[in-house]
Amino acid sequence: MASASAPPATAPSSLKRIVAASLIGTTIEWYDFFLYGSAAALVFNKLFFPGSDPLVGTLLSFLTYAVGFAARPLGALVFGHYGDRLGRKKLLVLSLLLMGGATFAIGLLPTHATVGSAAPVLLTALRLVQGFALGGEWGGAVLLVSEHGDAKRRGFWASWPQTGAPAGQLLATGVLSALTALLSDAAFTSWGWRIPFLLSGVLVIVGLWIRLSVDESPVFKAALAQAEERKAVAGQAEKMPLVAVLRHHWRDVLVAMGARMAENISYYVITAFILVYATTAVEMSKQTALNAVLIASAVHFAVIPAWGALSDRIGRRPVYLIGAVGVGAWMFPFFSLIDTGSFGNLLLAVTVGLVFHGAMYAPQAAFFSEMFATRMRYSGASIGAQFSSVAAGAPAPLIATALLADYDSSTPIALYVIAAALITVVAIGCARETRQRDLNAVDAEPAEEAPPARPADVRTA
Repeated sequence: MASASAPPATAPSSLKRIVAASLIGTTIEWYDFFLYGSAAALVFNKLFFPGSDPLVGTLLSFLTYAVGFAARPLGALVFGHYGDRLGRKKLLVLSLLLMGGATFAIGLLPTHATVGSAAPVLLTALRLVQGFALGGEWGGAVLLVSEHGDAKRRGFWASWPQTGAPAGQLLATGVLSALTALLSDAAFTSWGWRIPFLLSGVLVIVGLWIRLSVDESPVFKAALAQAEERKAVAGQAEKMPLVAVLRHHWRDVLVAMGARMAENISYYVITAFILVYATTAVEMSKQTALNAVLIASAVHFAVIPAWGALSDRIGRRPVYLIGAVGVGAWMFPFFSLIDTGSFGNLLLAVTVGLVFHGAMYAPQAAFFSEMFATRMRYSGASIGAQFSSVAAGAPAPLIATALLADYDSSTPIALYVIAAALITVVAIGCARETRQRDLNAVDAEPAEEAPPARPADVRTA
């Protein structure tokens, strides 16, 4: 199999700027996405679904939350296709604009008391835009860093965009926590909840300024040049990225989807559902629950690069397995600690849960990037990550809340997360270790026309 010459290595200063651009962009987008989840747990049930039983209102609120996940696969398909054709940078700028615009608009929405049933319809429509944008954001952000960095430290550098999730959670929860501390419940419910959504407009301007300053991935540019040369010489047009992914990398897509189950479900149970469980089942205050998630998110942010660096030393699979097994084993102690009603125990439960989650989330960026060939990498990584979110993260708070309403016990919820952990363990067990793969190796010809090669050789590109 022919290979393209490796593009020049990215200078350390340039790499740090690219990491910063990806991190700031993902932080803003996750801030927008998580802000909705926290608001869904705290106020949207009253503002957009009034007149319902409190838990029923929360279920309806989480249903609109889940709708955002339903749009993520569509975002993965559209952004993946054009990201593999046009480049990573252009699509990342578009995703940030879409997410920020939708979040800002939520802050301006009239409530049910003002426009009746039109309010939840408008809320749902804007949530769909958020999901569509986030479906395209993740793949581009992690690829931009992965394809600039070197193989020896790819796990570490690629884990930094992953810290955008806890940073966004930290920012969203911090803003909400400050507002609930400063405002009365009546003021927060009346107008205070709008402030964090409107703040997104300012954050997006900052994110755009930074993202527009970085260069396109050198690996992508080299792959694009080779594809154009192949087309000029042989008249050989490339297949659509989606078709190529499903033809050559369908096993990798399934592995990525399975790997996401425990990571996605555990995260939304630990950070979103816990706000419902702590305030209703254990009768702790909203402020107490938010503070626990806030502090734990700071720890989560700190441990992700450490787990990423460890994956460079011992491999992606071992670190991922530590996280999957750990989060499954922690679920029963997790709820037992929260049931004590102690803030210290609540903080311990959430923090340990997020540390184990970080062991899955940190190597995920490099792991998924290394599975797919360059000209289908955006599509492959995005499809594997986002299609699983429909079955994992989307219904997780909804399922957990329904189980609590039906059984009035945390046991079924713990078993639900443990089942997801088992699926992830099986998926990682079926995966190949990828940390030594060279992202600069670009397919020079379609796999079916290439000279006989070992499967690992074809998949390295």
